[in-house]
Amino acid sequence: MTPRTAFYIGGQSVPPGTRKTIDVPVSTLSDHTPVNLAVHVIHGRRPGPVLFVSAAVHGDEVIGVEIVRRLLKARMLDRLAGTLLAVPIVNSFGFHNHSRYLPDRRDLNRCFPGGAQGSMASRLAHIFMEEIVRRSDVGIDLHSAAIHRINLPQIRLTPDNERLRHLGEVFGAPVMMQSKLREGSLRIAAEEEGVDVLLYEGGEGLRFDELTVRAGVSGCLRVMHALGMIGVKGVPKVKSKPVQAATSRWYRAPVGGVFRAYVTIGDTVEPGTVLGVVSDPMGETDCEVHCEEQGIVIGRSNMPAVYEGEALFHIAETPKAEAAAEGVAAHLEAAPLYDEDEIL
Repeated sequence: MTPRTAFYIGGQSVPPGTRKTIDVPVSTLSDHTPVNLAVHVIHGRRPGPVLFVSAAVHGDEVIGVEIVRRLLKARMLDRLAGTLLAVPIVNSFGFHNHSRYLPDRRDLNRCFPGGAQGSMASRLAHIFMEEIVRRSDVGIDLHSAAIHRINLPQIRLTPDNERLRHLGEVFGAPVMMQSKLREGSLRIAAEEEGVDVLLYEGGEGLRFDELTVRAGVSGCLRVMHALGMIGVKGVPKVKSKPVQAATSRWYRAPVGGVFRAYVTIGDTVEPGTVLGVVSDPMGETDCEVHCEEQGIVIGRSNMPAVYEGEALFHIAETPKAEAAAEGVAAHLEAAPLYDEDEIL
């Protein structure tokens, strides 16, 4: 077998059978502090696909950072086939400022593919496309809900993409749903380059959630096994197939006031279910929020004080809600209770 060549990124080489953290220059702050895109490269001795796993495209969605950290400690990666590009913090500007956005108030996930001469966000998007996406065959992009909200672990898929549908089932999150591509997103820019990207959502902004972290690490390992990058030993099995949903709907606050939720993520709902109540602070009026379809709660607000029109509940519609809820419960109960030394 012909020996593999070194993997080149950021002007540096990573020989086969080695791993290395590469700092790709991004910018310089006003006080002359350099800003880099840190990429941990594991370049296997055996041939295989190039997979990127990215997190913190939105700087306040920190849960993916922990998923990447734990993934990189997995022992089976020492025998990797192919190449893993792990980027725990894409938007370091937002990460340090506890902000979804960059300092110029742009959303990085609306600025892809970017440009070398554009705004700060556009330049960062361009660097990520050049150094990571265009060197990859497939990607996993890790996200959470925004601050003050929480998401059930879920996979978002590009409609009519059979390869992603298969990898989404392999990932094994409790819920898998179709999600339209948004202009300027990493997913649409990557797919235009022929790189399929799974979008994982779970947990909440600026917080760690152990279940979501474990589901994310397990899902990444399953995808790597399906791609032939690692063996089956140590890869958690899926106990129940993901609940599949084609559509979803947000329920919003009918009035402003004090919000009390009666259901939470993973709960089943049906037409007539009272999702929660918005009351005035004096307790003189209560305004119930009623569900209008069968489904699963995949996201909800954590904020007790709400404005009229504020998003409260995200419902994934499914005609067999009870069966779906049983499947979700099986996922949650089957979350591997490993510690890092056991994986991993």
